[in-house]
Amino acid sequence: MLVLFETPAGFALFKVLDEGKVSKVEDLWQEFSSAESAKKVVKLKAFSKFENTAEALSAATCLIESKPYKGLRKFLRAHCDGESLAVADSKLGNAIKEKLQIDCVHNNAVMELMRGVRSQLTELISGLAVQDLAPMSLGLSHSLSRYKLKFSADKVDTMIIQAIGLLDDLDKELNTYAMRVREWYGWHFPELAKIIQDNILYAKTVKLMGNRTNASKLDFSGILPEEVEAELKAASEISMGTEVSDLDLLNIRELCDQVLSLSEYRGQLYDYLKSRMNTIAPNLTALVGELVGARLIAHGGSLINLAKQPGSTVQILGAEKALFRALKTKHATPKYGLIYHASLIGQAAPKLKGKISRSLAAKTALAIRYDALGDTEDNSMGLENRAKLEARLRNLEGRELGHSAGSAKGKPKIEVYDKDRKKGAGALITAAKTYNPSADSTLGQTLNNAAGNGEEAEKKKRKTESVPSQMEEVTEEPPTAEGKKEKKKKKKKADEEETAVLVGGNGSAEADGDAPAKKDKKKKKKKEAAEDAGLQSDGNAGEEETKKKKKRKHAEQDEEDSEQPSKKKEKKKKKRSED
Repeated sequence: MLVLFETPAGFALFKVLDEGKVSKVEDLWQEFSSAESAKKVVKLKAFSKFENTAEALSAATCLIESKPYKGLRKFLRAHCDGESLAVADSKLGNAIKEKLQIDCVHNNAVMELMRGVRSQLTELISGLAVQDLAPMSLGLSHSLSRYKLKFSADKVDTMIIQAIGLLDDLDKELNTYAMRVREWYGWHFPELAKIIQDNILYAKTVKLMGNRTNASKLDFSGILPEEVEAELKAASEISMGTEVSDLDLLNIRELCDQVLSLSEYRGQLYDYLKSRMNTIAPNLTALVGELVGARLIAHGGSLINLAKQPGSTVQILGAEKALFRALKTKHATPKYGLIYHASLIGQAAPKLKGKISRSLAAKTALAIRYDALGDTEDNSMGLENRAKLEARLRNLEGRELGHSAGSAKGKPKIEVYDKDRKKGAGALITAAKTYNPSADSTLGQTLNNAAGNGEEAEKKKRKTESVPSQMEEVTEEPPTAEGKKEKKKKKKKADEEETAVLVGGNGSAEADGDAPAKKDKKKKKKKEAAEDAGLQSDGNAGEEETKKKKKRKHAEQDEEDSEQPSKKKEKKKKKRSED
């Protein structure tokens, strides 16, 4: 068996002299305790030296990727003749077996053997001293680090952080300069600010026009639509602005040049940022867009730092001030930070923004980790997650429409409590309800029946106590209102009876004539008392029955009112005849 060992100076191939000792893994370290004992186990068969640092660097990069270097393949073909090869990397062994058809071995015994060879390397390889090996390893490590940095230049996210910072600064400067142009030129042509809203078009128009008197002679078709151009020319003829000198217009035009140049550079910077984001974080860009993704990376410090954050942190990243204020004052915490400006959250309704921001933050955290730590550079994962989020948004919007439309799914089913409902398997089976004849009320009820009705009313009250409070309010309110009206009616009747007694108190004839009237009144009182008792017992019977009773009472009152004036007239006639 042969052993392949990599050194900073080149590849070494050792021959195993005693394979029986190699099989004893636990005692193998004792064989490499000294140089003499190590030479009894392995012996150097061949050595392939690197010619320069570039060759060593290329060989090291191939080994890191588990690929056999071109010089290594030639070396193994020349010295491996039908023997097995012990390697430290199983992936490298598989690659060698596929390309060179050499059987490779990788196990615990091989790793222990590699450790022993490394400890006695300078003794096993003649001509390789310790003082030569240390600078070689140091130089190779430096070269490999520089190569890695140079190789992964596309993955450096510091360029994104600087670009998004510069883009934000340019936006601020552009707004400042554009407002200065509007304010400065507004003294000469104030109506132009209302006609043209866009800052870039405003600067282009001012640069082309100069003095407002030139507006009628110039053609603005390359800058403005026809309607806006006609409105501008009409306003220039009746403008109320002051006159300015040519020197002032020259400085205003130079400021317009600055605005236009900054706007053009901003467009170039945005294109650069877009290309860098699609290279470094394609899945993040597919989910939240270039600007939001770049701001998240800049706020996190780097793509790796952002990949270490959970989805809940990504959701409120940028709203730290509001978060700590809410925690301090014990109010509701913010639902979103920088992620609020993503297009998916902008599409959602105000009620659904919190749910969508939470889902989007979770998917964004996965996309960031995939971009930072994954090997592939496509945006398939981001596009797939975006499609899922859009489907979820449509689903949530459909639910909200169902609630607002009052569909069967949207309306909650309210079940009234029923003490007769059975528990267990037959929970939906309720007790059979019997007809209650005491709920019916008639005008001919007597006082004796009123007592029986009172007992039934108490039973009904006990039953209605188990009904929810809403049902109690509906059933209890009408009897209270009717009771007040009945008391007022009784007072009116009592007053009328007193007046009648005072009028008829002078003669016996009047007493004889009033006797049947008094009897009629007593009967009516008894009827009213019976009705009152029936009303109290049947107060909870229903709204329809109470309405019928009201109509009956009103009819009786009308009859009494019609009878009373006729009786008074009869009494007056009797008095006149007696006189």
